Amino acid sequence: QVQLVESGGGSVQAGGSLRLSCAASELIFNNYAMGWFRQAPGREREFVAGVNWRGSMALYADSVKGRFTISSDNTKRTVHLLMNNLKPEDTAAYYCAASRSMSATSDPRNFGSWGQGTQVTVSS
Repeated sequence: QVQLVESGGGSVQAGGSLRLSCAASELIFNNYAMGWFRQAPGREREFVAGVNWRGSMALYADSVKGRFTISSDNTKRTVHLLMNNLKPEDTAAYYCAASRSMSATSDPRNFGSWGQGTQVTVSS
């Protein structure tokens, strides 16, 4: 079972930035795609961004394109989500996830391992 631990959440004003990190246990990255999802109260979990194991292909939800950047550091087994120009509607719990897919994927059904989540709160 892959262990994932998120960090970097917090509170920020609209227009600000945060950088989320996800540290993964061993035996990952060479065979896993990674993703970030979020869930706001009363809403379903939604895809935010994903990256393939090489870090060469990234996917983004339309709502975050141009503002968020996902990246991976295979040597440190860490994936990051840089979030710029944050908006109040970005407020949610953010989850890191790992998929055995070789390609970047946005389908939550492809992700078998999930972190505990980190809260992001954006005030107007």
